[in-house]
Amino acid sequence: MKQWIPSALILLILCSCSTMRVKTTVISGVTNPPSEMTDNPFFAASRLPFQAPDFNKIRLEDFLPAFEKGMDQQMAEIEEIVSSSEEPTPENTLAALERSGDVLRRVRQIFFNLTSAHTNDELQRLQAKLAPRLSEHSDNILLNQELFDRISILYEQRDRLDLDEETRQLLEERHRQFVRSGALLPESDQNRIRKINERLSELSTDFQKKLMEMTRERAVRVEREEELSGLSRQQIQSTEEAARDRGYESGYLLTITNTTRQPVLANLKNRELRKKIWKASSGRGTGVNGGVDTRPLVLEIVSLRAERAELLGYENWAEYAIEPQMAGGPAEVVNMFDELIPNVVANAEEEASRIERLMEEDGIEERVEPWDWEFYAERVRNRDYDLNETEVRNYFELERVLRDGVFYTMEQLYGIRLEERNDLPVYHPDVRTFTVYNEENEPIGLFYVDLFERESKRGGAWMSSFVSQSRLLDQKPVVINVLNIPKPPSGEPALISFDYVTTLFHEMGHALHGLFSDVRYPGLSGTSVPRDFVEFPSTFHEDWALYPDVLENIAVHHETGENIPEDLLERLRRAQKFNQGFDTQEYLAAALIDLEWHRLDMGDIPEDPLEFENEVLAKYGLDNPAIPPRYRSPYFSHIFAGGYAASYYAYMWSEVLAADAFAFIIDQGGLNRPNGDHFRQQILSRGGSRKAMELYLDFRGSEPDVEHLLRRRGLYKTAD
Repeated sequence: MKQWIPSALILLILCSCSTMRVKTTVISGVTNPPSEMTDNPFFAASRLPFQAPDFNKIRLEDFLPAFEKGMDQQMAEIEEIVSSSEEPTPENTLAALERSGDVLRRVRQIFFNLTSAHTNDELQRLQAKLAPRLSEHSDNILLNQELFDRISILYEQRDRLDLDEETRQLLEERHRQFVRSGALLPESDQNRIRKINERLSELSTDFQKKLMEMTRERAVRVEREEELSGLSRQQIQSTEEAARDRGYESGYLLTITNTTRQPVLANLKNRELRKKIWKASSGRGTGVNGGVDTRPLVLEIVSLRAERAELLGYENWAEYAIEPQMAGGPAEVVNMFDELIPNVVANAEEEASRIERLMEEDGIEERVEPWDWEFYAERVRNRDYDLNETEVRNYFELERVLRDGVFYTMEQLYGIRLEERNDLPVYHPDVRTFTVYNEENEPIGLFYVDLFERESKRGGAWMSSFVSQSRLLDQKPVVINVLNIPKPPSGEPALISFDYVTTLFHEMGHALHGLFSDVRYPGLSGTSVPRDFVEFPSTFHEDWALYPDVLENIAVHHETGENIPEDLLERLRRAQKFNQGFDTQEYLAAALIDLEWHRLDMGDIPEDPLEFENEVLAKYGLDNPAIPPRYRSPYFSHIFAGGYAASYYAYMWSEVLAADAFAFIIDQGGLNRPNGDHFRQQILSRGGSRKAMELYLDFRGSEPDVEHLLRRRGLYKTAD
């Protein structure tokens, strides 16, 4: 996924193999601030290549002064814009606004990357302190009447100004952003919106903090190794190391990932332990046994969003949030889901029947439970497809997948080369850096990758930027991919599931969207596109993982060096279609819960979030207890600690585009430079410089066909 940018900071973005490694910096602890702050590393651009963050110089106490100076500096720059006696022009208003806030931009991009990827108590306390101040700062710009007046003058004159396409797009986006922030409202309503924004920033920060607390709280400890029957030797060693890292002298620790479904359930034979793990996961944030309870946060967040939408003249938050997206409104999203649900439910029911037949063979005369599904789905794969996940992992070693798969594909498609370097400081020893070269051997940007899970990192996988590309600011991109792959025991290779293989390709697609950006204005750079378009380039790149030339490179046994047998490869391809009913239904359930939360008005906020979820699932015919939502409200970080509120549907919307685009590329010859250059020119380089559907039509020549999505997921039903 694309890294979440705190909503209060949207405007701030406008301006938005050797074994030796250099020193790494872990930012922790608080010291007395120096008397002279001229050495603050954020006050001037980094002198490292591409203005890369100098983590050797960054101290915890540098952040607050940099944020304060950055906000003061940007407000002074805004004052200079609005006090100008000159008539507004694109240069003295739009471009000046884009240039503003360079100190704030630098510190923000590093700070919020750290609070997601490598946080600690001090950073979290500072984040909570900064949230309302940054919200206020954003409002001071977005509700600045004089600034809005200048933008409005340009907007009204846009047809007479002979604007280039990118400048016109920026002008329309900025005008809409100010209006949607309340610039046209009376002062009393603006003041209320300020208070709502401040409180929402506090609540989302608190929600994010509690997610980290839940990860520790809900980890499941076991004492005896025999309880872990079914796990590989490497998996058992990893759980043992996790227990030692947590301070336990004995036993094993099974950590909880961010989704309801837990990967370990696919192999764990002990049914009672599976049930315990699933309940630990699905019960997060409910206050069970005095634990973390996020339900009050959920209710206050949705209530405040409903109020804010009403103040701005919308029926509800979903209408507000989806208006600028490709979908256009909630009704269009529901229509898409209505097309999918019958096939999805039918597939899931057929999968459940196959699973329950296996359970009967084991003497379990019950309906499949959520803690059974993954275990028996794996058994179905073993029996019906003769596919064992442990066997498959032996052929996918992480380093080979990264270099000979992901990087190889990027070279074949786009002519780029990634060369690892060890001279740049990083924030954690696991982080690696690469210079990205074009075919003329010219450096075009930097790529960081942080692969392994740890307690200081939030769950999931995402891409973000340390420096965004902009010709206006003369900046080349510095991007990062962050994942949560289980770290292997010391000295052992990292053998990964095929799901992690596709995740590596997915996040690289986001990275390319940032690396290939070629726009003037930073506010339109890279992934600055509608939420339901931003996942399109990343999902498009997933399917290269199964492309024959790529698989030949990466599917190599880590011990024997032999390529994966053709029959095993074919079984893997066929098995990819199995369990898609479950996968899709758990996603649809979460997306519709998100949508329905945000279709409520102020008077309809329920008292019990979990009861509300049940009502939503029943409404859409997705109330199968064996297939819980991928995220439940108390730990739904995308919508309560991130930027996907009323927009979690975007993954499926983007997948429609991705499946259609990949089918088109295959028809045009597949993995080759002409296809890559076409995708780069029409999609990856354009950022948000043109409307999303126009970009897609330029690339594809026609609107997307949902049939390709159904085929991709194995849900397509042909007529009898």
